[in-house]
Amino acid sequence: MSTLSFRDISLRYAPQNGRSRELHPWVLERINLSIATGEFVVIIGRSGSGKTSLLNLAAGFIAPTEGTITVDDVPIAGPGADRAVVFQDDALYPWLNARDNIAFPLKLQHVASQHRRVRADELLELVGLADAGDRRIWELSGGMRQRVGIARALASDPRFLLMDEPLGALDALTRSRMQGFLLNVLQKSGAGALLITHSIEEALLLATRVVVLEPDPGRLAADIPVGFAGEILAGASPAQIKSSPLYKRMHDGLTSLINRNANEDAA
Repeated sequence: MSTLSFRDISLRYAPQNGRSRELHPWVLERINLSIATGEFVVIIGRSGSGKTSLLNLAAGFIAPTEGTITVDDVPIAGPGADRAVVFQDDALYPWLNARDNIAFPLKLQHVASQHRRVRADELLELVGLADAGDRRIWELSGGMRQRVGIARALASDPRFLLMDEPLGALDALTRSRMQGFLLNVLQKSGAGALLITHSIEEALLLATRVVVLEPDPGRLAADIPVGFAGEILAGASPAQIKSSPLYKRMHDGLTSLINRNANEDAA
């Protein structure tokens, strides 16, 4: 088992013009959080709570102002193959077919072409697109493109999959189907997951833990264990889960927690 850890993480951005000595306000303040492989941790919170900044820190795109981020106690110094990122925009290469998009990270690692093809075909089957390897990106629906993007992220067998609103641009029906797809794929891959979302429903259905951030600056407000994803993987439908008293109580509680500071600010 591997662990991605945030230890006393604080973040503020330096002025962009290079002249002012005044730093921007804190974006994140003293975040302590650990994510293990096999966990699906969903980050939720109001705008300004630093959700995407937290993911960018985990990916190694930016460095914390204070604190340390580690994978298995080794500080991260930048992006790495142990952490793969999936964005809301699928960011696929339109001049490559689905198979070659998935295999592209392996090409950068100088993996032999035959091995790249075998691995890409395995991942196409994993994400339910076994017959789509030769299709161009513009021939794929939005949901299919996101599946290819997730397969590409898994190509190098990362220990952690970091996802920033990957389903946010999809229509409601496709988004619902993709939620079940994500659960199945991550269960089979064994990777740990960190997902950013604005949807309380999505957080409750997918997470093994829901982490709530409060804004100005971003602070850890709650870390809540959730078990609905296990029920879905065992065969329960999302509709059944959403009709349960426990789901409704947790949904209402999360809504109140997220909106608590907003109501105080408006008073």
